[in-house]
Amino acid sequence: MLCWTLAHLYRRAIFTSSVSRSLYPFAGYSIRHGSNFTPKQRFTMRTAYFKQLPGEEQCQISFHLLLDQYKIDKVFNFNRSLTEQIDNSLERIRANVEKEFQKKNKRKKAKKQPTQPTDDNAPAGDQNTSVPADVPIVVSLGTDEEKITNMTIADILAKFDAGQYPNVQLTILDENFQVSYNSPEVHTVKLPTSMLADFYVCPSRLELHFATRECSTYSWSRGQMPESGNAQQIHWEQVSTELTYMVQKTDVGYHLKFSCTPKDSAGRTGPTMEIISPQPVQAGPGLCPFEVRHLFTQQKLKDGQFRVVSYNLLAELYSDSDYSRTVLFAYTPPYALEIDYRKQLFVKELLGYRADIVCLQEVDTKIFSLDLVPIFQQKNLAGHYQAKRNVAEGLATFYDVNKFELLEKDGVIISEILQRYPELWNQIKDNKPLVDRIENRSTALQLTLLRSKHDTSKHLLVANTHLYFSPDADHVRLLQIGYAMLYIREQYERIGQQYNLQESALALLFCGDFNSVPECGIYKLMTERFVGPDFADWESNTEEAAKNVTLSQPFKMASACGCPEFTNYTVGFAACIDYIFYQKGFLNVNDVIPMPSREELSMYEAIPSPVFPSDHVALVANLEWTG
Repeated sequence: MLCWTLAHLYRRAIFTSSVSRSLYPFAGYSIRHGSNFTPKQRFTMRTAYFKQLPGEEQCQISFHLLLDQYKIDKVFNFNRSLTEQIDNSLERIRANVEKEFQKKNKRKKAKKQPTQPTDDNAPAGDQNTSVPADVPIVVSLGTDEEKITNMTIADILAKFDAGQYPNVQLTILDENFQVSYNSPEVHTVKLPTSMLADFYVCPSRLELHFATRECSTYSWSRGQMPESGNAQQIHWEQVSTELTYMVQKTDVGYHLKFSCTPKDSAGRTGPTMEIISPQPVQAGPGLCPFEVRHLFTQQKLKDGQFRVVSYNLLAELYSDSDYSRTVLFAYTPPYALEIDYRKQLFVKELLGYRADIVCLQEVDTKIFSLDLVPIFQQKNLAGHYQAKRNVAEGLATFYDVNKFELLEKDGVIISEILQRYPELWNQIKDNKPLVDRIENRSTALQLTLLRSKHDTSKHLLVANTHLYFSPDADHVRLLQIGYAMLYIREQYERIGQQYNLQESALALLFCGDFNSVPECGIYKLMTERFVGPDFADWESNTEEAAKNVTLSQPFKMASACGCPEFTNYTVGFAACIDYIFYQKGFLNVNDVIPMPSREELSMYEAIPSPVFPSDHVALVANLEWTG
């Protein structure tokens, strides 16, 4: 209690100061956009890359032609049809190389003055650098033994696949380029628009072809923009060799450069791709309230205990719209709604809880794969994703691989299992308006079966969901949780039989955003195990009212964090709607991490804000096995 009191007083002292709503202006110099900040491939010299993706009807041919004697330094890219004769492709390459020579000649002529110096008086750098007009541009493809001709590109690639052309070269003038077929490649890379000191950063997009993230190598470097504003003149200093990087306070004002060298499991290496952040690193927002909560989670829990987090992250789908910016979250500074800003905060927040099980809702698909997975892997957290139906966000559950072994992972769309359980379906099937509404919902349920590595007789079935939101949908949510519990009961019983478990060896944990306050039927069903036909929730929409419907579930459950005053705090709505339900008699709650105060939540009127990345508050509880 003393620890909480001190932290509470510390919080109140710290958070009386405000964070500027214009913390993140552009740097004072003018930034030259365009080629400065677009991704650049560093091609291996004297290598010609042939690439053909499965299902595509074209072959991409790329190479870097560097001819110092003619001042030719250019990367060439060609997309040619698989049905094209290679002779026609080589002629197109020849013509494009010839055009580059012609451009050089035109530039030389334009620079000539009326009176030209003699060769003896000409500057040394200009001697013998003009491109002779009669240079024959010869392009061929073949080996030392034979030239490849009268074949389609498709036929040549088939021979590459069969290993019949192991040493093919593309020859341009006297330059030989070793052909590399379907070499590992960075197809797309993108950096986030916001990079804050003391927060993690990783590419907001990274797409590899013929390579894996695990095998590829990475580098982060920092450098200061010169007064010229030309990023090509930055002197770079390497700061990390990981896919993700914890930005340092000393990086403020520096630009970051990310490099990826793609590799595959066979050890093949492709050209390195580099990209420079268009904006320099900026100072963070100062001490965030979740960092005070981290005072209670400074250590991992010992064996036999585990820390659980449930958190709705606020998907970009719902924060990045005119309605969200002008109505729903009009009180939030625009930059604090940007996903590139918010994700830095919630990643740091989640890692600071040092949790063993993390259940997340409203997780953007790209955030899961590009941010959470690579960063959490470094902290020994593995996870899986359950998408909603026809929506680019869903559920994610992570677990500490040092504490738990994954036995099963599962997920369903609740509206797709309605007729699977006649004990409930028969009660609603004749109510067409109600059935139509619930069938059109994309609500998902995610299950994860874990085995304790400390005591292999202990098993944990972790459920995660995000129920439908609408003010007139208490009856829909109640039916959704009813179906969820039927599915969970079915899987729980199967698991017990399949793994031959004793009754006390399998415990249930159910986390999520239930969009339901404690006075409503969901909390009653979970904690009292029964909701009768006269409960008020059934009448939340008179046209769809559920008549003579009852629900029951067999598990003795309780809320690990009780019923906090707020788990969601916006201008339009503030209440407790998120829970961590646990099975009593199988699990005990040791501690609950204190929630933020109303003062902190209202610092910027409501949340999200510059120091709260979501409109929800994370629930954090420490549990242990009984017995």
